[in-house]
Amino acid sequence: MSVENEYLSSATYIAPFGRRRMYELAKKLSLRYLYSTDLLIGIIGAEGAGKSTLIRGLFPGLELTNEDDGINNPATPLFDFSENDFFSGHTFHIDVRYETAFRQMYEIRDAVVHAVSHGRRVIVEHFDLIYKALGYNAQLLFAISDEVRVFRPTVFGPSPIEVRKEVMKNMKYRLMAHSAEDITLQIIKKVYGETPDVHSNVRHGFVIGFRKKPKFSLTELEKKVLEIIERDVPIQPIEGQFIKIDGEKIHCTGQRIHVSSSKQIKNFRIMKRFRSDPITKEYFIVGIVGREYIEGLGSLPYAGERFD
Repeated sequence: MSVENEYLSSATYIAPFGRRRMYELAKKLSLRYLYSTDLLIGIIGAEGAGKSTLIRGLFPGLELTNEDDGINNPATPLFDFSENDFFSGHTFHIDVRYETAFRQMYEIRDAVVHAVSHGRRVIVEHFDLIYKALGYNAQLLFAISDEVRVFRPTVFGPSPIEVRKEVMKNMKYRLMAHSAEDITLQIIKKVYGETPDVHSNVRHGFVIGFRKKPKFSLTELEKKVLEIIERDVPIQPIEGQFIKIDGEKIHCTGQRIHVSSSKQIKNFRIMKRFRSDPITKEYFIVGIVGREYIEGLGSLPYAGERFD
């Protein structure tokens, strides 16, 4: 283990919206924090936070046992694991919340312990639910809400239960910010005829970037977004990678990361001037939800994507 990770307490990253951005972040996290000796990996987060996408990015090719998009989910291979089976897998996924509908907690615990004790890696989704029954912590914890946090727990913590409390408290900002971003994008494209070149995130908010400075007023844009929010229009995930806002079909790869209606977006505002990058010559719109003061707004995170 590197000296950096030996003394790792926690690392925090802005949680991006959309699958492509989450995959890119997860790839960086796996390279930086994951070791071949890590056998028990815990994943913590609310429903719809992006746990499945994070797991796919951390462990490409891993078959998840409870797919969000499917109804005919495969049986959990972990329960069929035998150390005497030469063809047995070496990495397993289990969703504890899903499995508790079919099995007792002690059965889930025993399956996890059995696989780990024989050198297999187990990725445990909703790890906080099995923590007490298991009696020990994961070697590596990933928690996702409006941020992705990475922990390498010790005997002194952190407790997955406490981590979940923090995750649940901040999840509302992720839902509000993504919903506000999609409404803002809808107006920019439909009303102003502009197509953004960059999407990124800040804490409790979003970033939309352009290679040329747009000519529309940010005050006017904010007013139009607030009008839609005030009308309390429905925001619904639909088939494929799409959502509906006020009945209009919009492409989105993070369909579940939304509030159900626009009035649930609280205290939305757009910073009243374009932020510019003197090196890339790009211009950014920054939208924020929630608290009045957001620490660290002076910098943009790396978790963005450019469309060439």
